Amino acid sequence: MTTRIRFLLQHDAALPGLVELMQEMQTHYRVYCPPCEEIVAGLVDRPAAAEILLCEEEEGFVAGFAAFCAIYPGPGLSPGIFLKEIYVRAARRDRGIGEALLRALAATALSRGFSRIDWTADASDTRLVSYYERLGGVPRPDKLFFRLDGEALGKLADGAAIASYGGSVLPS
Repeated sequence: MTTRIRFLLQHDAALPGLVELMQEMQTHYRVYCPPCEEIVAGLVDRPAAAEILLCEEEEGFVAGFAAFCAIYPGPGLSPGIFLKEIYVRAARRDRGIGEALLRALAATALSRGFSRIDWTADASDTRLVSYYERLGGVPRPDKLFFRLDGEALGKLADGAAIASYGGSVLPS
């Protein structure tokens, strides 16, 4: 079967296939999945820096995807990529799709002059950790992953203002 890796376009014909795959992903992770219309709106109106690589096996059939964005600065003040999500359809696993997506992401990083790709992984998923290590990924036990969301995000943002002229955050 022929596969191709390509970037998702804003009003892409593959959107229905990607929505279906994202629904599968949410079920796999046992987390809330918004309605289809919200998923489509999120994909079409995603931030400009958010990019998605698709793996298509035929027109419109999305077998996997990798969502990422550029980050700056990194070591030596160079840019890099943060891989937010990579997911391969359950029925298509163990066919090299994940590796093909990561290879395409690595080629993207190098073609843009970026020095690295960072991502997170579930530390308890030893099969996944071993897979990433086989591809050359190195766990960083000296780093912690933090998240600020929900009430904590609102609490921290409360009273902050962003100056329109300099972009700095100023207390009100």
